[in-house]
Amino acid sequence: MALRLPKAMLPQLFKDGYKNLQGVEEAVIRNITAVKQMSEMTRTSLGPNGRNKMVINHLERLFVTNDAATIIRELEVEHPAARLLVMSSQQQEQEIGDGTNLVVIFAGELLQKAEYLLRMGLHPSEVVQGYELAAAKAQTILEELVVDQVASIHDAAELTKAVRTAIAAKQYGHEDLLTGLVTEAVGHIMPKNPAQFSVDAVRVVKVMGGSLYDSRVLRGMVFARSPESVVKKVTKAKVAIFTCSLDISQTETKGTVLIQNAKEMLDFSKGEETVIETQVRELADAGVKVVVTGSAVGDLVLHFLNRYGILVLRVPSKFDLRRLCRVTGATALARLGAPTPEEMGFCDVVEAVEIGGDRVTVFRQETEATKTVTIVVRGATQNHLDDIERAIDDGVNVIKAITKDTRLLAGAGAVEMELSKRLLSYGEKTPGLNQHAIKKFAEALEVIPRTLADNAGLDSSETIAKLYSAHYRTDAGTAGVDVEGTSDIGVIDAVEKQIFDVLAVKQWGLRYASSAALTILKVDQIIMSKPAGGPKPPKNNANWDED
Repeated sequence: MALRLPKAMLPQLFKDGYKNLQGVEEAVIRNITAVKQMSEMTRTSLGPNGRNKMVINHLERLFVTNDAATIIRELEVEHPAARLLVMSSQQQEQEIGDGTNLVVIFAGELLQKAEYLLRMGLHPSEVVQGYELAAAKAQTILEELVVDQVASIHDAAELTKAVRTAIAAKQYGHEDLLTGLVTEAVGHIMPKNPAQFSVDAVRVVKVMGGSLYDSRVLRGMVFARSPESVVKKVTKAKVAIFTCSLDISQTETKGTVLIQNAKEMLDFSKGEETVIETQVRELADAGVKVVVTGSAVGDLVLHFLNRYGILVLRVPSKFDLRRLCRVTGATALARLGAPTPEEMGFCDVVEAVEIGGDRVTVFRQETEATKTVTIVVRGATQNHLDDIERAIDDGVNVIKAITKDTRLLAGAGAVEMELSKRLLSYGEKTPGLNQHAIKKFAEALEVIPRTLADNAGLDSSETIAKLYSAHYRTDAGTAGVDVEGTSDIGVIDAVEKQIFDVLAVKQWGLRYASSAALTILKVDQIIMSKPAGGPKPPKNNANWDED
């Protein structure tokens, strides 16, 4: 017999201020309600017709996006059960880079179905057991539902099959243009062994102005700033990269210098000039034509660098400095001085070019395949550019997933409907109480096509009925939601329309969603301590402490 503390004893165990919730009604149902609210919030952002959310974070930065990963990251979720779901979706973002909304929506739907079973009298452990069986069976069935695969990672037309659907879910109407940009960019940098492909090698630079159709791919690295120096272009250049500031070094302590006459004053300033000139001359003598710094460039140093014809660029981001080190083969130095031959990098062309009135600096390797490529995105507003960047990021991450597993599934909600159909059949054959949970797991899968239909303005109940009819008529399992309204029968063949989902995205999405739902269902007691700290001062009132 398990040891169970009666509620009356708990106040004697803990300090004042502890909150204790236990049992199905207080703990499990409350957790389910919190997760359900969160999944309903991101549900309207799923698919090509997903609506945007306007999120203003704690730093008062505005986000206008339908990307679930960004929405969830910027919201400060307090509820512990909802936080578990946030962590699952973030793990999906790190593992695959796409499918975060799938995790949130499906986990929310699983818990909603579980609530019905609990109210009907099933014990949480019976629901958990059934869900575990269904999740394991779903992974097996997914392997059988593969309809196509990417024949060659180095073929842009083959990559388009997988990338186009992922981008259309974020930027419906621009998917062909953005898919072309992503596949062209990846084509420049895809290594012979696709397993070595890094998503970090595709950068996005946002330049305000123009239209999205002015966007283009540039080989090499692009920085959205002009060089500090007079020299704007060099070729076959040795590159020195510094993390320190290029300026007169300051002493750690304040020093006082007593100057008696004008000659001493001139000698003092001349001594500094001589030191700086010597350092710059050493750089020039070593053959350095380009200097990149992560910090400030002093006027005196800039004067001498211009005199010796050296191009100077300031890159404030330490991450961009690291990428540039990888592109040029240089080592970032923490002291000003001539680098050794091993520490210097090399770049074929470093030039300042103009894009839509803004000058940008390009580092380009001509002779060998460049290790980095940049997509220059144009657009009217910063929020629009940010959203385009997220769509491109999803496309690149899908390619990374394909390098691990090239298999594809039917998209447009077709794979979820076929999975639901087969799991319902599996549930019918399973004896005992587990069959109820397996059937509810199967029903929960309907949420994806139902949401796609809702967001497209269709009658979701009618659409689900048509999908079931199409799936039971044939074993192909490729009938999906017709969001464009082009089909007479209300459903489309996803394979014919070239709408594919990547197998790895679905596998990990279902795995993380079911894992999060099971973890929440296994909680039977919530014990919360009193928050530390006193009352917080009211916001937006500068004189809150005055009487």
